[in-house]
Order: sequence, then structure tokens, then C-alpha cells
Amino acid sequence: MKQGKTLEALGTELQRQRAARQDFVADTRHLTFCTEDGKSHLTFTTGNKLLEFGVNPLAHQQISARLGIPLKYYQRMQTEAPALLDENVNNWLQQSPERRMLRVMDGNVRAFLSDRYRRLDNLELCAAVLPIIRDMKGSVIESCEVTEAHLYLKVINRKMKAEVAVNDVVQAGFVISNSEVGLGHLTVEPLIYRLVCKNGMICKDFSQKRRHVGRQIESGDTAYELYSDETLAQDDKAFFMKVQDTVRCAADEAKFMLTVHKMQEAMQIPLEHQPMQEVELLADRFSLTENECGDIFRQLFLSGDNTRYGLLNAVTAASQNAVDYERATELERIGGEILSLPVPRVLLPEAGNTRTMQNVTPMRQLPGKQEVRYA
Repeated sequence: MKQGKTLEALGTELQRQRAARQDFVADTRHLTFCTEDGKSHLTFTTGNKLLEFGVNPLAHQQISARLGIPLKYYQRMQTEAPALLDENVNNWLQQSPERRMLRVMDGNVRAFLSDRYRRLDNLELCAAVLPIIRDMKGSVIESCEVTEAHLYLKVINRKMKAEVAVNDVVQAGFVISNSEVGLGHLTVEPLIYRLVCKNGMICKDFSQKRRHVGRQIESGDTAYELYSDETLAQDDKAFFMKVQDTVRCAADEAKFMLTVHKMQEAMQIPLEHQPMQEVELLADRFSLTENECGDIFRQLFLSGDNTRYGLLNAVTAASQNAVDYERATELERIGGEILSLPVPRVLLPEAGNTRTMQNVTPMRQLPGKQEVRYA
């Protein structure tokens, strides 16, 4: 599992971001988009003040999507015809008027969102869930990070563990993730931590999600800055109480054992193709880079395990070499996606049907009872 910040460093950064952030709601007809020297800016007026902010890459993508300008064309205009980009953006800001929330940090617009977007911020989330995690016996935050797009808290319960095979022990856990910039829900996902290689796999099944959707913000047609008011604070308190309940139930023994059984099942499913071809197919399915494919093939070759279990472990092992924490987490999710693939079944001969599935060995008989060991 790729390591990020220490918990102390994470808290320091979240406090810094809280002090640096600003949120505005503005009618698009009051926004002006301008590009100079390869950098774009949005300007608008609040009260008697003219404000100007840079535009970061994610906000560019959100502006492109909202205005219906194809992203490839948008990016080409950025580099080859910035005046044409300005003309396009400003035209559609005027022709398609609406109110948008602009999330700003460190002098740049980091997100261009709906005025119904609910601000569920990382600092409040940590304040709500860290005491719950601290009170969960055996639970520790194994890794945490805040990126431009997400906050991640990866929690392991060291007391809840089981053997997938002899000397191959896994522990239960969960990942809490949140995006302040509109890239997904506030999510709690099951996590499996494999002790032999310290890899994490984020499971597709049993995840819990909560949406960033709230009431439409009432206002006139001018731009103005948003602050937390008492009503929003009460709404957030109720919301985070539900999040706390979700976290308390995240490391569930029954769901953990279902995942362990699926991992044992995956040990008996041989790869349908040669390892290199299998990795190439995986690259097409999940848009892997050439370097990621090389890392996965290397891990698969070193393990000598040409089963579905070996493949998912190769992917999660390769996540530790990912270019950044965001991508490492995506590779951990891909490991969980592989585990969730349908199980091949041998088709028994029937009248007029003699087809069989190739390269599938009989399933190993699992023990009648599996127990979670509590250290």
C-alpha cells in the first residue's frame, strides 16, 4: 500500500486549506474568461471588488463539460488558439446563463460546480470520523493522503483477520474517501490488507456512498462569497452523524469472510491466456499505462501464480510504484474489480450441447467453516 502523509501532516494541510479556501456563487453572465501567456483567468465582481482567479486543470475540464465544448477541442484551443477559446467560453457563459459555485484555493478556481453542490469538506469529515476510528478496537490508519481531487483515510482492523491460504493472512479494513471538487461521492469502501506483501485491495462490493447534493442556494443574480451558516451547520451535523454510523459498521465480519471466500475461489481460477496477453487485455479494460503493464507483468512473473488471485495481487503490488497516491488507489480498486469478475463455470454436457470452458480446473473444496481470528 502506497504511503502518503502522516496523520499529523494531514491535519496540518487540511487546516492550511481551510484558511486558504474561498467559495463563491455567481451568475455565469457576470463571469469573464481570459487567457494570456498560456494561463486562463476568471474574473467577476462581488460588491465593489473585482476578483480574478486562475483556472486549474480540473476546473477547465468542468467548464468544458458544462458548456458542451468537446475537451480535446477545448485543449487544442488552449495551446493553439487561446483567443478562440476565450470567445467560445465567454459566448456560452452568456448564452447559457445559470448560477455556478466556484471553489477557489490558493488563488485558483479549483472547481466549477452546481449551486446545489453540498460542501462536505475534508476537515469536518476528519473531525467526525477520527474519534470513531480511534474507538474501534484494533483499528489503525495505515495510510492517508489529501490530493487535489480527494481525501483518503485507509483503515486496517488488526484484530479481524483470516487466512486465504496457509501463511497468507489478510486483515479487514475500509477506505474513506471524499472529494471537495465534485469528483464523486463521500464513500466508505471495504479494504483487504494482505500482510505478506503489505498490499491493499479495495473491494467493489459492499461500498457505501453519500452524495454531495443539497438545497439550491437562494440569491440574486450577482456574485457573492459563501460562508457556513447555522442552518447548513445543523444539516451537516445530521449528515455526518449518518457517516459516523456507516464507519462504525464498515469492518463487518460477515462481509469480510465473503470476500475471503472469493479470494480462495480466485486461487482456483487459472488465467485464460498467457500472462503477457492477460496483462494486455487488462490494460485495454482498465486503461493501464505501459509502465503499469510492465510492473504488473513483473509482479506476476515473480510470483509464479498464473491464477486470477495471482493477477489481482500483481495489480495491487504494482500500485506501490504508481506515480501518485491517486493512481495507486485506482490500481487497488482495479484489484477489487478483478476479484468481482464472474466465476467461470464448466458447462456440463447436455443433449445437443457438448461445449466446455477451457483451462478451468475443478474448484478446491473450501473448509466447512471459516473463522475470523481476533488477535
